[in-house]
Amino acid sequence: EGQLVESGGELVRPGGSLKLSCVASGFTFSDVDMSWVRRAPGKGLEWIAGIRSGGLVYVDTSVKGRFTISRDNAKNTLYLEMQNLKTEDTAVYSCATSRLIHDCYSRSYCRIPSDPAAIWGQGTQVTVSS
Repeated sequence: EGQLVESGGELVRPGGSLKLSCVASGFTFSDVDMSWVRRAPGKGLEWIAGIRSGGLVYVDTSVKGRFTISRDNAKNTLYLEMQNLKTEDTAVYSCATSRLIHDCYSRSYCRIPSDPAAIWGQGTQVTVSS
C-alpha cells in the first residue's frame, strides 16, 4: 500500500524560508506525477505545484518565483522549497500523487488531484508569523 509522509513544516517569520519533504513508499515513485497542495485556515484545498515523473514542473502563479518543486527519484522524495514566505502562506501542506496531464489547464494552473485512487500524505503545518 502506497504511503506519503511529509515533514519540514514549522513556525517561520515573514520573509523566511523553509524546505518541505515528502517521502514515498509502497509504489514506484519515479513513475508517478506528484503535487503539493495546501489548506489555509478556514479555506479549501489549493493546488500550488506539481512535477511530472520526467521532471517537467508546473507552478501556480500565486507562488511562482517564491516556491520551487523538485524530486529525487533515487530517494523517493518530493521537495518544496519556499522562500520569502508571507503570512498568507500559513497552511497545512500536503503532497499527493497526481495525473498532471488530466488535472492541469496550463503549466501554471491545475486543479487538486482528481484521481480517486490518489495517494495523499497527512500534511505538515507551516505557520508564517512574526
